[in-house]
Amino acid sequence: QVQLVESGGGLVQAGGSLTLSCVASTAPYMIYTMGWYRQAPGKQRELVATITSGGTTNYADSVKGRVTISRQVKNTVYLQMHSLQPEDTAVYYCNLVRGGLTYWGQGTQVTVSS
Repeated sequence: QVQLVESGGGLVQAGGSLTLSCVASTAPYMIYTMGWYRQAPGKQRELVATITSGGTTNYADSVKGRVTISRQVKNTVYLQMHSLQPEDTAVYYCNLVRGGLTYWGQGTQVTVSS
C-alpha cells in the first residue's frame, strides 16, 4: 500500500503563486509516475500535470505556462503554480501510478480569491 502526503495548499489572491508538494511512501528507486489532479465543487476530477520517473511531463491545456511539475527526489513531487485565477480553486490530489495500480492522496485545498 502506497501512502501519499500532500502539503502546501491554502488561500491566495488572484495572480498569486503556490507550491504544492507530495511525498510518497515508496522507495525512490522504484519506477512510477506521479502527478496532480484537481476537483472543483460540482465538477469531475481532472488532470493538472504528471511526471514520469524519467522526468517526462504532461500538462493540461488549462494550466500550461502557469504550472510546473517537478521531482527533485523521485518519491517527492512538486507543483509550482503561478498567475492563479479563481477558476483554479479546487481540491488538489496527488496521484501515483505503479504496476497498473493508482494511488491517491487525501487532497489539499487551494482557494484563489478574486
